[in-house]
Amino acid sequence: MSSLPLTFTTTTTTNAICSLPSLSSSSLLKFPSIPRHTAVFFRSSKRRSTGSFLCVFSSVEAKTMAELVKDKESIAASKSEGEVEHSRTFVDARTEQELLNGINKEAEAGRLPPHVAAGMEELYQNYRNAVFNSGDPRVDEIVLSNMAVALDRVLLDVEVPYDFSPYHKALREPFDYYMFGQNYIRPLIDFRNSYVGNMPLFYEIEEKLKQGHNVVLISNHQTEADPAVIALLLEKTNPHIAENLTYVAGDRVIMDPLCKPFSMGRNLICVYSKKHMFDVPELVEMKRKANTRSLKEMALLLRGGSQIIWIAPSGGRDRPDTHTGEWYPAPFDSSSVDNMRRLVEHSGPPGHIYPLALLCHDIMPPPPQVEKEIGEKRVVSFHGAGLSIAPVISFPEVCDTNKSSEEAKEAYTRALYDSITEQYNMLKSAIHGKQGLGASTSGVSLSQPWN
Repeated sequence: MSSLPLTFTTTTTTNAICSLPSLSSSSLLKFPSIPRHTAVFFRSSKRRSTGSFLCVFSSVEAKTMAELVKDKESIAASKSEGEVEHSRTFVDARTEQELLNGINKEAEAGRLPPHVAAGMEELYQNYRNAVFNSGDPRVDEIVLSNMAVALDRVLLDVEVPYDFSPYHKALREPFDYYMFGQNYIRPLIDFRNSYVGNMPLFYEIEEKLKQGHNVVLISNHQTEADPAVIALLLEKTNPHIAENLTYVAGDRVIMDPLCKPFSMGRNLICVYSKKHMFDVPELVEMKRKANTRSLKEMALLLRGGSQIIWIAPSGGRDRPDTHTGEWYPAPFDSSSVDNMRRLVEHSGPPGHIYPLALLCHDIMPPPPQVEKEIGEKRVVSFHGAGLSIAPVISFPEVCDTNKSSEEAKEAYTRALYDSITEQYNMLKSAIHGKQGLGASTSGVSLSQPWN
């Protein structure tokens, strides 16, 4: 990317702008464009909270401070276990000014391209402003710790670029990129105003995975932070799902130097987005061949069983209505849904497709329109988030034998989309409508499993 213009935006609630990875659905499967708080890098942390603001933070603080120690220990351990040696400018920083001076130092030494250095400095300021709105009394320590590690990881990748394979397995050692990502997004989520719908179904999914079944989550897609939000809402009750989800991700999240470290912590099927397939005509054939390799990798994964894959067949992130400003799940592409269904059905092990709704656009909303340039602006804020799942929707149960194949595809896609939209509207009532747990319906029971 040539630049990362990150600016601070003030509204009724202070927001900040930064950039993180975006997920994009597989162009290969005709899914156009689908697709971390402090840094402890070992296993999922467990957080308990109560309805009280002070109790929420008193419980978080103890864990936070433990993580503040572990984050840099993890970096030290990774270096002693064979990771490439590079500058300790950022991890040795003890103050905000030392961290910011470090960016200039690395740029002047030629280890950081000017546009990356500028983006890193802006990212620090914007992330700090966003986390400040959480009200956490230890905001300075949290921001310094998280940003020191984030900048260190960016610098390392600039010096020694990481190459993603078609199927990327989350890097958990010697440095735990998964927990790095989790802890970076955690302070942006208002857990007092966040909810999970139908928790028993997530336990059901874990049982199916233990039995060797495959599970596909057909979902809407809201932000570049979706993987972290999903995992953070499930990490206490369903750590296996949180840590083992595989996301179908577009090429942009594995190219942007400020995005790559976050992508490295997720299981990914890497594809070239349909929306950006023809940005450079000379690369079209290469992208198509790469997508074919990714499809083969997904098929191999499913054949092995016990896989859980998240995919959003909408062609990109949800965006607000241009006239009303209301958010809703973007329409699904029926061919994308049908191709995924066929992959699951022909993989061998039993497979199940669940409709999953996600509401978290306030935390990191996308720009109004799709942008070609990498390094788009992102408004970041502290806000509640929601996740809800509904029972399996079976193709035979939805589509009778008298329908044509095209009619059946459309009917099945509509059934999934309608379920997700219904769940989304319920989450909106709970979070934006301030109804909380009272927004539960006969079909969706809300809870706050971290309490």
